[in-house]
Amino acid sequence: MEGQADAGRPAAVAKAALRARVLAARRAALPSDRAVAAAAITAAVLTLPEVRGARTIASYLSIGTEPSTAELVDVLRSRDARVLVPVLRPDLDLDWAIYENRAGLSPAGRGLWTPAGPLLGLEAVAEADVVVVPALAVSVTGDRLGRGGGSYDRALARLPAGCPVVALLYEGELLTDVPAEQHDRPVSVVVTPSGVTRPVAARPGGGPP
Repeated sequence: MEGQADAGRPAAVAKAALRARVLAARRAALPSDRAVAAAAITAAVLTLPEVRGARTIASYLSIGTEPSTAELVDVLRSRDARVLVPVLRPDLDLDWAIYENRAGLSPAGRGLWTPAGPLLGLEAVAEADVVVVPALAVSVTGDRLGRGGGSYDRALARLPAGCPVVALLYEGELLTDVPAEQHDRPVSVVVTPSGVTRPVAARPGGGPP
């Protein structure tokens, strides 16, 4: 049983508790407040030197209460950037496809959206100059808390060394400490409504990939 397995992994138990707290706080936030936060986050991401100079950018397509990337991906496309978006596979790994516009998306289950174009394969993410990822929390040393499926940990492991990984968070989700395990892949940039933080690695194997 998953719960019994997690009982032997203190970090997994701590992750689940933190995940529940963050998700509850996001659900409790007013949609108008989330919209204001998303606008500030988008503006900050678009000023990042890593993003301004990128020709290919991989970005998640936001759903639910996640920091919205709706405006972000459209602005990137208007700048003629090649935008790759994830397509969740049955094994929870991530394939990738090219984003053109919202009209070209189709529902894909789990509340997700998929472009109409061909799939590019698991390794396509390695073509990105910068990757924008969802997160529920990030530590000041770059440890990222996701939804628990491991999808992005596997995808980020395919990136070349030094590829910038940008996590988008609401205020209060950049923390002093986030429980992490050896397989967790860290981020190198955190963007919140109030600004940009560049974590410094602490744990062995942590820090910018």
